[in-house]
Amino acid sequence: MSFLSPQHLWILLVLPALAGAYAWQARRGRPAPFLAPGGRWQRAWRHVPPALFALALGALLVATCRPVATLTVPASTRTVVLAIDISGSMQADDVEPTRLEAAKAAARSFLRDLPADTRVGVVAFTDTAQIVQRPTENRESIGEALRVLQPQQGTAIGSGILVSLKAIFPEGPMDLDGELDGASAGPSRPRGAATAPSPQAPGAVILLTDGQNTDGPSPVEAALLAAKHGVRIYTIGVGTNSGRIYPGIASAVPVGIDEGALKMIAKVTGGDFFYATSAPDLAQVYSTLQAKFVLSRRNLEITALFCAAGALMLVASGLLSVLWTGRIA
Repeated sequence: MSFLSPQHLWILLVLPALAGAYAWQARRGRPAPFLAPGGRWQRAWRHVPPALFALALGALLVATCRPVATLTVPASTRTVVLAIDISGSMQADDVEPTRLEAAKAAARSFLRDLPADTRVGVVAFTDTAQIVQRPTENRESIGEALRVLQPQQGTAIGSGILVSLKAIFPEGPMDLDGELDGASAGPSRPRGAATAPSPQAPGAVILLTDGQNTDGPSPVEAALLAAKHGVRIYTIGVGTNSGRIYPGIASAVPVGIDEGALKMIAKVTGGDFFYATSAPDLAQVYSTLQAKFVLSRRNLEITALFCAAGALMLVASGLLSVLWTGRIA
């Protein structure tokens, strides 16, 4: 547990001072403030009302410090966009049967156990990006969108991010037209500064690629735009150092990911980066991501709980005192 106003914690020093005063009074043999002296049972229980009073006071004093607890709660994200690289290098078979087919299989598995009310969209990117399936709860439509994906040319990661945002905000609070127009013309700087993604983020993007950005706007600048509007991006790098493609009769061409850029994209949006070198790795990555969209850990202020607990203990203390002594004193 942490506190939003830790500077107020010093006020808790009141509690040991009160406890010391109560103990000093008891040693002097004076009647307990809540209960007149009586039989053995009364003497044993005479400390209950003041103990409850002290606990109540402690709870209320802690509440002034605005306590925060990390709790596991149902995830609030209800729109997820799968942004999948369909560049030519996704034909490489170092991840069996190919990188793209392994990615599609893992995505289908990811869909099966998502909450039914989670809307999922599909964006494909090569040298440009397009929405293959707008966010929907219809799992058959999403599966069909994944099935038709085929390798093409180029890797425009920034365009993939911008089009994913367009899928999340089709009529939303941002104007992406300028950024989208720049997807084939070069880098475009997002407007405004990025802010920390909200726990109630309107959507999230799972971006999978096996290469480096070769076209369109800067992926990091596109990620800053996503962060500005509270969208997390989870990046997945897929492939191995031995991955090769064979364009025509030319010699094999090595293909590898830009791990630094993918980590930065995830970092600025509050997401995570994953690296998968095999089909089982991909399945595990999607399984991990799936848990993030079913349950999430959030920091919640619990001041109200401490106030309620303090009030209940105050009432209990007063009731016991009245019951046993006929007064609150």
